[in-house]
Amino acid sequence: MAEPPITAAYLFTTFPKTSEAFLQRDVAAMQARGVKLRLYSLWGGGGEFNGLPVRSLPRWWFFVALLWWIPVESARYPAMLWELIVNTCRRRAPSALNFWENMLGAGFTACFVHEFRRDPPDLVYAAWTGAPATAAWLMWRLTGIPYATGAHAYDLYEHGGDWWLMEKVALARFVHTSTEMGRRTLLEHGADPARVAVIRRGLEVFPELKPLRPDRRPLRLICVARLVPKKGLRAQLQIYAAVRHAGLDFAARIVGSGELREELERETAALGLAPLVTFTGEVATAAVWEHLRWADVLLHTGVVTPTGDRDGLPNVIPEAMAAGTIVLTSFAAATTEAIQSEATGLVADVTRPAEWAAALRRLADDDALAERLRVAARIWVEENYDARRNAERLHAWFAQAAAEGRVQSRESPPAGTRS
Repeated sequence: MAEPPITAAYLFTTFPKTSEAFLQRDVAAMQARGVKLRLYSLWGGGGEFNGLPVRSLPRWWFFVALLWWIPVESARYPAMLWELIVNTCRRRAPSALNFWENMLGAGFTACFVHEFRRDPPDLVYAAWTGAPATAAWLMWRLTGIPYATGAHAYDLYEHGGDWWLMEKVALARFVHTSTEMGRRTLLEHGADPARVAVIRRGLEVFPELKPLRPDRRPLRLICVARLVPKKGLRAQLQIYAAVRHAGLDFAARIVGSGELREELERETAALGLAPLVTFTGEVATAAVWEHLRWADVLLHTGVVTPTGDRDGLPNVIPEAMAAGTIVLTSFAAATTEAIQSEATGLVADVTRPAEWAAALRRLADDDALAERLRVAARIWVEENYDARRNAERLHAWFAQAAAEGRVQSRESPPAGTRS
């Protein structure tokens, strides 16, 4: 007899979200493979995605959970409550934000545990190891429903990683990370290698490879990023100043929104770069592709912030590689898993603006170099960033986790005693 379709509850912090289009692709890929999905957004978001309702946690529910449901569930399982209290006292949260992210996950569990008991999915999948994985982990403690989680850059590095990172990772059916850097970090923390899956994101459709612009003067530069510290955008403005000082004509667009926009615009004006650098704000996905088609080179100036936050492999890098836009990136994080210098793009030290200016001059003047990098980058993307192929791998992990859960559910210990 054929196995019934997999049912999975997919937990997000905020969904859908324009800057997290990769999560939307994951959902669409699982949906296309017959997984029956229930989508939950823990903070904001909601509505509908791909014909599926997105259940959101009303913010007043969170306070009800804190004041009522969490105490009620804790009274039912005092041993678990005591364990959580002891562990909380032993180790402080790395930041106030991360503390409240974990409380949000606990609040979600308290509010929805009765629904999950009545209609349990085969698997709970948490998109992040912050609030969503806390919810999935506690749901498992209370109901026995198996869970899996994603573990990506913010989860692993901001303030040294999530408060309860390894408690959640250790008991997950599998942990999905999208970079080898993420896998190494998880193994260094003690994760089971057999349960860590490196599955990159992907593109459902590869765009037509645009031709190399024969006359790249002025050189068209683009950055697609949230305007936050880890993107190194202050350093990027210094690079633009160095490019101008070197006498290379250029026009630049910075696509995205974020907390640093006003500050960056002021600095752009102070450097006399306002006529050359345009801030577009946040744009729709289709418009991002239009900007990539316009550009000759994508600049990624990622850095490691004082809090430890950094990028993994930003999705815009493989997207630029697919479109035929050459990538010039810093060494930070996992970008060099895709951009091998002189092979699939160029890599430069973000603290040396003149080095970037010299690299950009090469890309403006050397047709053979530019074309070689573009072609090799497209080959890398087709081999590593095919959404269909990567979705099949993720679906296989879903199926294995669901099957294991079905077997174990017949022999699992009483809820609230799992550790």
